[in-house]
Amino acid sequence: MDIFTQKESNVQSYANNFPVVFSTAKGSHLYTKEGDAYLDFLAGAGSLNYGHNNDILKQALLEYIEQDGLTHGLDMHSDAKAQFLLAMQRYIFAPRRLDYKVQFTGPTGTNAVEAAIKLARKVTGRTNIVSFTNGFHGCSLGALAVTGNQHHRGGAGMSLNGVTRIPYEGYADTDGLSLFSAMLDDNSSGLDKPAGVIVEVVQGEGGLNAASPQWLRRLSDICKQHDILLIVDDIQAGCGRTGTFFSFEPAEIKPDIVTLSKSIGGYGLPLAVVLYKPQYDVWKPGEHNGTFRGNNHAFVTAAKALETYWADDKFAQHIDQRASQVTQCIEKVSQQYSSLFNGVKGRGLMQGIECLDGDVAHQITQECFHQGMVIETAGPDDEVIKFFCPLTITASELDKGLAIFKSAVDKVAPRLIKQAS
Repeated sequence: MDIFTQKESNVQSYANNFPVVFSTAKGSHLYTKEGDAYLDFLAGAGSLNYGHNNDILKQALLEYIEQDGLTHGLDMHSDAKAQFLLAMQRYIFAPRRLDYKVQFTGPTGTNAVEAAIKLARKVTGRTNIVSFTNGFHGCSLGALAVTGNQHHRGGAGMSLNGVTRIPYEGYADTDGLSLFSAMLDDNSSGLDKPAGVIVEVVQGEGGLNAASPQWLRRLSDICKQHDILLIVDDIQAGCGRTGTFFSFEPAEIKPDIVTLSKSIGGYGLPLAVVLYKPQYDVWKPGEHNGTFRGNNHAFVTAAKALETYWADDKFAQHIDQRASQVTQCIEKVSQQYSSLFNGVKGRGLMQGIECLDGDVAHQITQECFHQGMVIETAGPDDEVIKFFCPLTITASELDKGLAIFKSAVDKVAPRLIKQAS
């Protein structure tokens, strides 16, 4: 561990909570060199929906590398990119009756958000962006401006402008959409008409707040009425995490712009895309670019993931079944220890249990780690324990992880209840 202490920046965060050195990983498990196994309920913060070293995706990648397939290609055409685009059209767009252009940005989610915001401003000629309380969209300056978290915003070292924030559904019992609509209709509200609205259907880092289909449809209608582009940030909630490929599908809306990253690469390889309706493809060549927007290895595994898991509804059914396991467990624990928990949040395999405070959540997750499971927290005060296992997890593996969680709660609960009293 000395080399990490000596040389790695203080900015590291996950390693502080999981102070071991991982050597290998497979499926839903992480392993140290000593052979200690940890169930992974973090899944690369959502970039490993199909698990670690998925055999099907790994074989496709190995065959591609063995054939000296193109690794890096900027935005030049390649066979790998063609196969990815064809897979998106066949397995994702066509069945959902979506017509989107695909923009390849730098391979991080925050770069996709930057591009989406820039595009909305370019299309409309307006500058203001509306975002929501507890939203998280990345740590580069444009994405950080639409992010609510003060811890992350404080790292900017400068003012973050061009954004109006309104209450998300359920925030402080406020009807944010009624407020938004009224302000748009009032010439004296002080709200600069926005170019776009950016929203997470389930707020990943903000505490697993989940928007209802009704609320999303209202938001979509307001945007249409006022010629505002609706941007759905599906970087964490997309690629099946909430049960459907896109998190907004149950609301039956068609956003103007969608951002994807994390698990779109399939294998944990960096890849990010922005999807938008064809009429908004107003970029000049190279106007938003990046050296690594042509990760052909990620194109290979992404296409294979779409072909393998999204050709029919079997994978979605599997996610729904596993999600029910999580819900049943955490609802039972929440009711059993009602003095420690405020209830269950989220959707699909993006669920969490809200603790009394961040200290309670920390003590439980640390005990989970001691018992062999990596699990993290979310929310304004890290008060939500976040169940974020690979979507490919088996029923027995998930039962094992939930049993570890229950055991951890049982162990620390007497001390926590005593402290609270």
